[in-house]
Amino acid sequence: MKQMEVSILGQVYVLGCPEGGEALLARAVAAVDREMSNIRDGGKVRARERIAVLAALNLAYQLAEQGPAKAAPDASDTQADPAPAPPSAQLASLVARLDAALNEDGQLL
Repeated sequence: MKQMEVSILGQVYVLGCPEGGEALLARAVAAVDREMSNIRDGGKVRARERIAVLAALNLAYQLAEQGPAKAAPDASDTQADPAPAPPSAQLASLVARLDAALNEDGQLL
C-alpha cells in the first residue's frame, strides 16, 4: 500500500492508498477539504471535530442521494462483475478513515 501526504483544512495527514488509487483519493481529499472549508468559512462552527462531523454528514447525504451505483452490463463480459459496495459500506469505510486521520494528531479541537 502506498502512502500519500495530503492536507485537509490546513492539517497534513499521511494516508494509506492502494496502488492506482491516488487520483481517487486526491478527489476524495479535495471534496472533504472543500466541504470542511465551506463549513468553517460559514463562521458558525470553529471546532475541527464538529466541522469534520458536519462535512461527513453532508458528503454522506450527497452519496445517499445518488443511490446505488448502476453500471450498464458489458456484452463482452462472460462473468458478472461483483456488486459494488453499498453506499452504507462505502460511508462506513470513509468515516473510519476520517476518524483514524483526525485521531493521529491527538488534538481534535
